[in-house]
Amino acid sequence: MTGVGPAPLDPSPTVGTEPKPLTVIVPGSTAVGQYLRDLGHFRGLIWVLAVRDIKLRYRQTALGASWVVIQPLLSAGVLGFVFGKVARLPTDGIPTFLFVFCGMVAFSCFTSAAGRAAGSLLGNTGLVSKIYFPRLVLPFSTAVSVLLDLLVSSCVLAVLLFTTGVTPGAGILLLPVWLLLLLALAQGFGAAAASVSVRYRDVQQIVPVVLQLMLYASPVAYSVRAIPARYQDLYHLNPVAALLEAFRWSVLGTPFPGSWYLAYSATVCVATFVVGALVLERMEKTFADVI
Repeated sequence: MTGVGPAPLDPSPTVGTEPKPLTVIVPGSTAVGQYLRDLGHFRGLIWVLAVRDIKLRYRQTALGASWVVIQPLLSAGVLGFVFGKVARLPTDGIPTFLFVFCGMVAFSCFTSAAGRAAGSLLGNTGLVSKIYFPRLVLPFSTAVSVLLDLLVSSCVLAVLLFTTGVTPGAGILLLPVWLLLLLALAQGFGAAAASVSVRYRDVQQIVPVVLQLMLYASPVAYSVRAIPARYQDLYHLNPVAALLEAFRWSVLGTPFPGSWYLAYSATVCVATFVVGALVLERMEKTFADVI
């Protein structure tokens, strides 16, 4: 009995089975200009995330937004007592509490922006891993809530100026410049830290320590004139130092910082912002895989 085996394969090609063109999906342009245009398209998302951040921070708090005022007031009181009354460091002829609170307003703007930007990626893992948008949107969105806190603190500072009789001069017109440079430095630092922290979570532990050390390495609670002349150049390697001096000059009329120190700080702030944005833009392609 003979069985019927499988039919031999026909080596000739079958009509209508020609291979179809292969479609390959590749990333869009990685040019910086295109990336910035993409950020512009997502400006609505920046606002939505900023509003969400503000609501979440003060939800289920008894004092709500009052913490924006209470925290710098308490810090200024403690630092003013330690550095002004105990250590007796100079305050350029300005009442100690007003001098310290003015420094805290500017320094809190920097630390809040840097700290929130540094944690923006790990704090939004669901968004990062599921949908596409320029990841630089996340640290940028934190700056909006920082500006709101700054506005509230500035109102308290204005009240203190009125009660102490200190009147700002024409230098107040340059105040937005110093704040913009502080925010640029904070956003650049925060963007770079956020990028690295996706892979190395140790960064989230290091950032608060660095910011805390900068509080004592910056003229927040004391005048820069307290630093010996031979250490002035070394001290001003901290770019925040000259910007805090400039901030106080605009508000309180204290001595203007050295022009070279201020130019150095401005350069570092702009360079840090650009480098931080580029680091995040280059690394964001792997965020969804490792976050």
